[in-house]
Amino acid sequence: MYAPLNLELNMNPTALYERPKNHWKIKKLPEASEVKSFAKELNKNEVVTTLLLQRGISTAEEAKRFFKPSLTDLHDPFLMAGMERAVVRIETAISNGEKILVYGDYDVDGTTAVALFYTFLKTLNANCGFYIPDRYSEGYGISFMGIDFAKAESYSLIVALDCGIKSNDKVDYAKERNIDFIICDHHLPGDKIPDAVAVLDPKRADCNYPYKELCGCGIGFKLAQAISQKRNLGIETITPLLDLVAVAIAADIVPLTGENRVLANFGMQRINSNPRPGFKAMLQLEKFNKTISITDVVFILAPRINAAGRIEHGKFAVELLTATDDAIAIAAAAGVNKNNLDRRSLDKEITTQALAMVAGSAEMQTRKSTVVFKADWHKGVVGIVASRLIEKYYRPTIVLTESNGTATGSARSVKDFDVYEAIEACSSLLIQFGGHKYAAGLTMDIKNVAAFILQFEKEVAARITDEQLIPTIEYDMELPFEKIDKDFFAEIKQFGPFGPGNMSPVFLSRKVYDRGWARVVGEKHLKMDLESAGNSNRILPAIAFGKGDFFLSLANKNEIDVCYSIEENEYNGKVSLQLSVKDMRTE
Repeated sequence: MYAPLNLELNMNPTALYERPKNHWKIKKLPEASEVKSFAKELNKNEVVTTLLLQRGISTAEEAKRFFKPSLTDLHDPFLMAGMERAVVRIETAISNGEKILVYGDYDVDGTTAVALFYTFLKTLNANCGFYIPDRYSEGYGISFMGIDFAKAESYSLIVALDCGIKSNDKVDYAKERNIDFIICDHHLPGDKIPDAVAVLDPKRADCNYPYKELCGCGIGFKLAQAISQKRNLGIETITPLLDLVAVAIAADIVPLTGENRVLANFGMQRINSNPRPGFKAMLQLEKFNKTISITDVVFILAPRINAAGRIEHGKFAVELLTATDDAIAIAAAAGVNKNNLDRRSLDKEITTQALAMVAGSAEMQTRKSTVVFKADWHKGVVGIVASRLIEKYYRPTIVLTESNGTATGSARSVKDFDVYEAIEACSSLLIQFGGHKYAAGLTMDIKNVAAFILQFEKEVAARITDEQLIPTIEYDMELPFEKIDKDFFAEIKQFGPFGPGNMSPVFLSRKVYDRGWARVVGEKHLKMDLESAGNSNRILPAIAFGKGDFFLSLANKNEIDVCYSIEENEYNGKVSLQLSVKDMRTE
């Protein structure tokens, strides 16, 4: 029998489930002869050419484009289905003085997309405004309330970004009120495309656009690019918007390959060389004064932008991102920073409760999935809590709460498992759902929650493999410590920006030991100075996040194997190499 929905009784938070140890798996290595030949052709070392070949880069021309992205590598936006119609309709609206409403979701991708396209339209002197739905009263995506607002304020065209691909009824509702829609989305379409003026989505079956993995903000940028081309404006007119695209790419966890890599590369350059006031204000609050990376975007900028919609309202994130005055930006940044502090507190509290629910139920721990529900949980943090539960239990996870009389929540998945498909198989129990392979949102009648838990577990159990339930660390190759120096890191750094599809290289070194200076920092993180047993001259500082409990294993200079990536540690103006340890073993 399944545990009750409000699992507040019979809870034993100390009865903690032990998930399997990480499985270490080496990526497929290219043939040695291919590595040698490619190294000679590129005049690079064999480690670099191995990493390139593992990423599917096998020619000098591909390597050149990879290491030196160019804006000329961007695809023609008019290759995207519906683009010509979208441009014509927007130009008509601008010419006729029509009011254009830029509409987007309340997460990072949505708010950056709205900020980008609203800013762009303003440069064209368009009569425009923006709208972000309220997470709690309206929910995700296009809402009837938003369309009613557009009608009341005499908007005749809505450009929806990062949402709308399944909003057939909302588009029809708007059309009845003489409001046109242009949809710019990157989520999977349903069986029928909405009857909008134009629907831009590379995932449409009839769209031959060469790159399918753009985020919502990226598609907004392609629409701006198309309008610029139509007006014979240079690419430099829209490159100031690329910082917003880079943040969206990082936050939405889309692959950092192809066109996304080009957009992220130039967007990150923009953030570091000439950040918009909103980004500058957030970084100042964090007292962040070094080069910002994609990882920094994920952990510093994105949570604050997200927090506005989670705690208060997503419109405040757009106001921050579109601020042109430093003083206004600082005030707006202070607001979203407070939202983020509130979010952290809620996240911690609800995660503790959710972990206790699972820990207190032996039956729940036997499942292949995790679904928890509590009516009074804060809707704004359930997606974060789902990710926390995966860190502990490593299973496809859904966290539900009550909102507007329904059960609503977020799903997160484990590597290589399509949680969207599993949810879709339960669609008869749902009011609505949407998302992609690794993250989704869903809403259902509260009376259906128990049946959904059963059905979702059945679908996951039928689809998931035992291997997918074991967290895996993939490493690129084994590497002796003596190869690691500043010149080597300079070569590795050229592989950035890093992210899904182009992760920072992970190496394995065997038989290393701590020199006796290991210490636990921040309650659970482990700082070490590692030395190779075979090379007493190579000592490398290392940090292992969340692995403080490994401290005793380092005693007496016990030899360990480590999987790690290499990074720069910037402290007090000094830059040094540091290993970021993913996992350690004593065997």
